[in-house]
Amino acid sequence: MRFGIALAAPSVHRHQKTSETVVCLRGRLVWEYYDEMRRCTETIELSPNGPVAALNVPIGQWHTVHALESGSVILEVKDGAYEPLEEGDIMK
Repeated sequence: MRFGIALAAPSVHRHQKTSETVVCLRGRLVWEYYDEMRRCTETIELSPNGPVAALNVPIGQWHTVHALESGSVILEVKDGAYEPLEEGDIMK
């Protein structure tokens, strides 16, 4: 489990061994899903008091996140051990 991730320059990436559940604890975020052709297929706004506060990212799903407010905080939980991203897991 990771808590309070500082959002820097977002990268489109995937996790091939775990899914992840993300909960917006403070602020506002936009979560984006992508297909293999680098096309954004879905955008979801997350906020603690909004209609969507949490989501699950399936294994292998390309995604990124953008903070809409300074100080936004998420809780990220994976269904397996932390594994650093490999070169093939970052969309270029």
